Amino acid sequence: MIETIRLSKYLADHLSCSRREAENYVQGGWVRVDGQLIEEPGFRLQPQHCVELAEGASAQDHKPATILLHKPVGYGSKAGERSIFDLIASANRASDDRNDRTFVKRDLNGLELMTPLEADAAGLVVFTQEYAVARKLNADAATIEHEYVAEVAGEIAVDGLKRLNHGPSWRGTRLPPVKVSWQNETHLRFALKNPPAGLILDMCHQVGLKIISLKRLRIGRVSLSGLVAGQWRYLMGYERF
Repeated sequence: MIETIRLSKYLADHLSCSRREAENYVQGGWVRVDGQLIEEPGFRLQPQHCVELAEGASAQDHKPATILLHKPVGYGSKAGERSIFDLIASANRASDDRNDRTFVKRDLNGLELMTPLEADAAGLVVFTQEYAVARKLNADAATIEHEYVAEVAGEIAVDGLKRLNHGPSWRGTRLPPVKVSWQNETHLRFALKNPPAGLILDMCHQVGLKIISLKRLRIGRVSLSGLVAGQWRYLMGYERF
């Protein structure tokens, strides 16, 4: 019978570090076995295995992540929809992401979708493990502005633009005024705070317009920028919503 040993124990013994530090090396994406990245501390090593620790490896505790995704149409977070979480994979990380952190499996643990979109909408969504970010987006939801662009069809009512800006009626409740303007002949720009799902669709319907497509461009001071549909990046340390 071949004798095996846990990868974390092997590292702790050979690096003279604590078991927790050894686990942080592994879960931090710093360890390769026979050239293959291994992120499971319980991986069983055999005598012939070659273990490599990356240069500059850190045993610090995992830093919570916040991820910005350009959600494409067709993905959502409800049962029966193509899961938006499937897009948070190494292969979909934007090549020009300026954050130097390495994507590891621990970045997915407890990752919460903070700003969902309907499956037939596209644009910026935010996932986070960070308490401060989650608190900001929840506690200040009523004051954080979201910007959308909607492609529309149909003939807008004579006073349609004025009505859109005056403040929509939503399920019997009058909401605060919003900012709506024509971007071009077929696209409307909306800037509004804490919009419930379906609100923009309903607003357009009330003035005789049909939405062809809807995309969220910005949440607070964080924009979609150059993210391609289906790609994601990490929130930079200086960025604030």
